[in-house]
Amino acid sequence: MKITFVLEIVDMSGGAKVIALYADRLRKRGHDVFVVSSGTPPPKLRARLRTLLRKGKWLPTIRERPSHFDHVDVPHRMLERHRPVCDADVPDADVVVATFWSTAEPVFRLSRSKGAKAYYMQDYGAPGMELEDLIPTWKLPMHIITLAEWLGELVEEHGGTKPVTVVRCSVETEYFFAEPRGKQPVPTVGFLYRERYIKGYDIVLDAFVRARREVPNLRLVTYGSQRPAEAMPDGMEFHLQPATQDLRHLYAACDAWLFASRREGFGLPPLEAMACRTPVIGTPAGVVPELIRAHGGGVVVPPEDPEAMAREIVRFAQMSEAEWKQYSGRAFATVEGYSWEDAVDRFEAALFETVELDRARSSR
Repeated sequence: MKITFVLEIVDMSGGAKVIALYADRLRKRGHDVFVVSSGTPPPKLRARLRTLLRKGKWLPTIRERPSHFDHVDVPHRMLERHRPVCDADVPDADVVVATFWSTAEPVFRLSRSKGAKAYYMQDYGAPGMELEDLIPTWKLPMHIITLAEWLGELVEEHGGTKPVTVVRCSVETEYFFAEPRGKQPVPTVGFLYRERYIKGYDIVLDAFVRARREVPNLRLVTYGSQRPAEAMPDGMEFHLQPATQDLRHLYAACDAWLFASRREGFGLPPLEAMACRTPVIGTPAGVVPELIRAHGGGVVVPPEDPEAMAREIVRFAQMSEAEWKQYSGRAFATVEGYSWEDAVDRFEAALFETVELDRARSSR
């Protein structure tokens, strides 16, 4: 099957990582896979002026940035400027997949020769992804594939009666794994550092500072693609862009992984942490509530409540070895038995369903 993925931006985000994994694994199964992206949009004048006033320099236009597609052997065409795709940009194929709300309508308008139209919907709620903008795209006659039950229900509620296929992401068990272990000699928690309000980094830092008042030797291990712009609190250890194969050591060095997103489509880091036998303390965003309900490999705390998160951090730091090992075992059980190959099986089946649905529509 010939498959085209249409992205707005290729970068180091979790959403791009998921698409890169599907593209790479589908190619390895013998499919002819192609990726088209429009590149980073130029910064708005207001952002450029703000940077000029704050830092004394003009914000440059960056067309390309490191991305998860740098490490997969999949053909990729970046358009000459940030704009919607058209027929001339996209090869003829069996199926073409929009991967972001702003790519949905341009993909829908492509000629039928470009493939049956699928729409892979991973999230909503971030700046530039408001519900009122997404709802019209859910009403387009496209086969929607999403990665969490709550998103599927949201699409069905607002998009009307249309086929929605839920394919939950998995974790790369070849990279994320750990042997059974006990608690850390020094109490340690971790999280993915991204200075975006929607990711709740401020909640984690507040919770850590509060918890450290009761556990003075508490450590916070974190990683990210950019160094923190703010001063790091005492006890925080930051790792800049660690290699994928090294991430498991960071996860496995923690007694709990913190997840404080205000809005999330899925949330890969908690799943990766669980694969490394690390329980999760998380807000009810993305798939985290589903994961924790499944086996109890962590706890869900109220959103916007650093005090509640701090209490759980202290509890995990002070709990007995035996109780912690129970949480650790449940976390691992959450990801055991569902691999990326299983996810690709289901995603591949969803693409074949896209083709069949298109044939059925055209024969009416």
